[in-house]
Amino acid sequence: MQSMKFGLVAAAVVCALSVTAQAADCRTVTAAGDNFTRDTAVLFSTNALKNTLAGHGLVGKGPVHTTCKTGSVMTTCHSSQLACTGAAPKTCLGPWLCL
Repeated sequence: MQSMKFGLVAAAVVCALSVTAQAADCRTVTAAGDNFTRDTAVLFSTNALKNTLAGHGLVGKGPVHTTCKTGSVMTTCHSSQLACTGAAPKTCLGPWLCL
């Protein structure tokens, strides 16, 4: 009975450490986009986020959060998402074109 309890505790510790290791490989990534209209600024920021993740070999987890602020002329949007390692990095030429 004592060894069974020890085995369960050891298994719980291994599971907890593996979850911690997986969480350490994730981070929040943010990208910005500017334009004269809100819709285009959102498009720019979400595409920049997608290509930034691809260029660094990250995989997005969960929803993309986008906030925008309208200035006197331009609208600036920031899109963010939790991203974890797990893909091969792609070659990107700026925020718009990844090969």
